[in-house]
Amino acid sequence: MTYQHITVKPLAGAIGAEILGIDLSKDIASEAMDEIRRAFLENLVVVFRDQDLTPDSQKAFSRHFGSSHINDFFPTVDGHPDVQLVAKNPEDTRNVGDVWHTDVSYVRKPPLGSMLYALEVPDAGGDTMFASMYNAYETLSDGMKELLEPLNAVHSATQSFGVRATGPEMRAKNKSMAFKYSEDAEQIAVHPVVRVHPETCRKALYVNRSFTKHLEGMTVEESAPLLNYLYDHMARPENTCRVRWEKGTLTFWDNRCAHHYALNDYQGQRRVMHRVTVLDDRRDNTTLTENAA
Repeated sequence: MTYQHITVKPLAGAIGAEILGIDLSKDIASEAMDEIRRAFLENLVVVFRDQDLTPDSQKAFSRHFGSSHINDFFPTVDGHPDVQLVAKNPEDTRNVGDVWHTDVSYVRKPPLGSMLYALEVPDAGGDTMFASMYNAYETLSDGMKELLEPLNAVHSATQSFGVRATGPEMRAKNKSMAFKYSEDAEQIAVHPVVRVHPETCRKALYVNRSFTKHLEGMTVEESAPLLNYLYDHMARPENTCRVRWEKGTLTFWDNRCAHHYALNDYQGQRRVMHRVTVLDDRRDNTTLTENAA
């Protein structure tokens, strides 16, 4: 199907596209919004350039897809508890998100997607890689698919946002990594390894290095060989695209079927982003029941 109200320019074969001809700070006609939703579902990651957004206008656009997730771990923009501040300062050596992952898989009902808006970017570097979990699943052998279908995985944010990860020692090392502790970090969520997308009904791998701890019914050691194989397979170049940030770029990705990796190749420079995480308001059930439907 062609687009009548927007221009869609693919970034790579498996995932990603730029959307041209839309000012996200203004009201968007329903016909154009329908096409943006379709482009989002078809491409998993959509990029809008040259946008001039406030926290309010970023949230207004996000509400076309769902309500905002309140993240207790990240610092937030003053007056906007649902807009996370994702920043790396020149003196910091680490950044946020420098491992392949999907956001907030540690809750029982994971979010729909994330919108990241660039306010300050380095002269070079600081790109974000994205990977299609549709492609990752579909390129597995039939035998591997059969093995994975009945498996569930245990997810938690304890190591990333628990007491040990947010203590004084961590805060002293890097201001940009000084996450706030929350009891939410201690919760456990169980999700299918192969998750059925609630809108497209396509199958996607749903495990990630940041928050997947082990396969249900197995130890960490027993799970590691299979999970590590899947992590390496997910990151194969043919599954990926790369977004080069510019000031005023907003990128929106589907957490249900895409992974991302924030490159840390801009030491001594500042990078500042505003992130809004969008909830999947239309889904009342948890992912454990999705594959049984």
